[in-house]
Formats: sequence, C-alpha cells, structure tokens
Amino acid sequence: MIVQIYSLETAEEAAACAEAGADQIGVLVSRKLDGRYPCEVLPEQALEIFDTLRGKVRRSVLISTDSDPDQILQMMNYLHADVLQLYADYHSSLDFRRRMKEECPWAELMEAIGIRDRSSIPEAEEKAAYSDYLILDSIPDNNPGIGAAGVTHDWNIDREIILKVKIPIIEAGGLGPENVKDAIDFLHPWGVDSCTKTSRFENGKIVGKDLEKVRAFCKAAKQ
Repeated sequence: MIVQIYSLETAEEAAACAEAGADQIGVLVSRKLDGRYPCEVLPEQALEIFDTLRGKVRRSVLISTDSDPDQILQMMNYLHADVLQLYADYHSSLDFRRRMKEECPWAELMEAIGIRDRSSIPEAEEKAAYSDYLILDSIPDNNPGIGAAGVTHDWNIDREIILKVKIPIIEAGGLGPENVKDAIDFLHPWGVDSCTKTSRFENGKIVGKDLEKVRAFCKAAKQ
C-alpha cells in the first residue's frame, strides 16, 4: 500500500514524514503566497523540500497552482518533481500529457477527481485515458481546487471507479489513522493519502504536520 502525505511546508518536516513511512510526499507550490490555497509554499521552498527528499521517498509530487501550461511545465523543470498534480483551474488533456512527456520525460501525471455524485465516474474514466494516476478526493467548501477538505465522501462511488479504471488510484478525503484501514478494506486502492487529518492546527489553520499522526497513519495503512 502506497502512503502519500500532502501539504508539507519545510524540508525538515518532509524528511521526518519520509522517515515515518511516507512513500510519496506532495507540496503545493504557488508563485506568490496570498492565502488562497492551504499550505502553499514558494518555488524556492519547494526546491529545498524536493532536494531533501531525493532518494528518501518513492515519488515527490508537485501540486501546481498555475493555470498556464507553459508555467506549469516550467515549474516542473525547475523542481524536477516525479509527479505533477494539477490543482488550479487548468484541466489537462491528451495533448498536454504528450507535451509534458516531451519536455519532462521523467515525469508522471496525476489527475484529481472531486467526488460529487455518480457523474464523477465518467469524469474519472475520461481523465484516466491520459493520466498515470488518479486521486479521488473530497471537494472543500471554503477554498478552491479539490482536496484539503478534511471530510470523507461516498466511498461507493470510489469503489465503482476503482473497478472500472485500469490505472493506479489513490484514495483521499478525510483519511486519518482512525479510518484509513476501513477505506483500504472497502476500496482496495493502490494508495491512500492524508493531508488534513495528519496536520496540526492553530486558530483553525494548518500550521504543520502532526508526526505522531503521520506515523500512526503509515502504520495503519501498511498493516
């Protein structure tokens, strides 16, 4: 079972999560920090994190907030992340995947599916045609993009997607140490992801990872 931990903000924290058992670590990168996205870091911070992680995790994931494909690929080349996940309002396509493979031949593409209802099933099938991975996640009420909602969604929809789609799928959305085993037993995904439920909060905002919860999440997922 692949364990993915998202929204790391420092190299030290990322290294600690890798040591705790995380296989993949994701960093949400913005060109300016305006508070629009949770746990966003500047490109220079992300580069330090990814450089620290090389050789310590299976894959590093750039969660891109750019909306322009030129800027997205420029950032991939700068950071040299293993996987690209699109987070803002740019939607990928077969043409973008081909371009990414030409300009960043080492990289893989992950597409997020925000689970609303059964209409998410054909969306997942469509995106699977040009993606290397899918991540199934909840849709937050208070910020843009998909994920970082801290709540689960209808796993029955996810199970149908996992049965239909032939590429690796990561289950996300409100997963923590207390429910990740239930999700794995019900869905049998390729991997599981945690952001909100393995984080520390102050005044309602994420201020870092809770390493005890990260360790517990990794242990529960890999039992």
